[in-house]
Amino acid sequence: MSTPTTRPDTVVLVHGLWMTPRSWEHWVARYEQQGLRVLAPAYPGFEIEVEALREDPDVIARLTVPETVDHLAGIIEALDSPPVIIGHSFGGTLTQLLLARGLGAAGVVIDSAPTEGVRMTPLSQARSLFPALKNPASRHRAVEFTPEEFHYAFANTLSAEDSRAAWERYAIGAPGSWIWAYGLIANFKPGHQETWVDYAGDRAPLLFLAGEKDHIMPPSVNRSNAKHWSKSPALTEYEELPGRDHWTCAAPGWEAVADRALSWALEHAAPLSGRADVGA
Repeated sequence: MSTPTTRPDTVVLVHGLWMTPRSWEHWVARYEQQGLRVLAPAYPGFEIEVEALREDPDVIARLTVPETVDHLAGIIEALDSPPVIIGHSFGGTLTQLLLARGLGAAGVVIDSAPTEGVRMTPLSQARSLFPALKNPASRHRAVEFTPEEFHYAFANTLSAEDSRAAWERYAIGAPGSWIWAYGLIANFKPGHQETWVDYAGDRAPLLFLAGEKDHIMPPSVNRSNAKHWSKSPALTEYEELPGRDHWTCAAPGWEAVADRALSWALEHAAPLSGRADVGA
């Protein structure tokens, strides 16, 4: 027997670079309290705790974008109906890649890193990424932020003390090869790269949420990324969050960001077909 449903009942949260699923811990609890099933999948090999990844970062250095997208796609494809997909930072890039595959009922990307073709590189972004780009050898290893670098790139609206507490609980290294490919190569090599999408293609509705004070992925980057989707028949919207930095998903006031992301996604999600009742 099929039961009609008009809204998704599952949310998939996709974390970004320098982070693990732990960064979504508050969002998972908030959404579960609303009766939703919430998945916060790790990148392949990131299923262990933050402290273990800091101790042995080799799995970070070896990770590739295609295997990460395939891993996340497999999790979503195994669900019984299309979920809402919400991604932060490079998780926003991954979310766009997943939507472009036809996955998800709606997507929200928060302070998103761009997909291929977005050539906007503001000064604050260049400064934020410089620690990873200053040494060519870093492309073969996991690149960590110092507490001071994290404060500038991620948590610039927080006090130094609060930023360091966030760094200690959540921060890990990021694959240097991803940062080098994004920062120096993707928009200049011939042919399609790992973060290419068909901007004219159809997909689920997509909202860009950008923090006004974000240093590493400033509003101009997100606006440009959203405009690249103008050829798509799918709904694309952009909103700027006043006073918010890159750490917006956990900084004070994160609840409003979580609520806005979810309410937009549920309002605009593509209608779902009926599905079999459990045990039917």
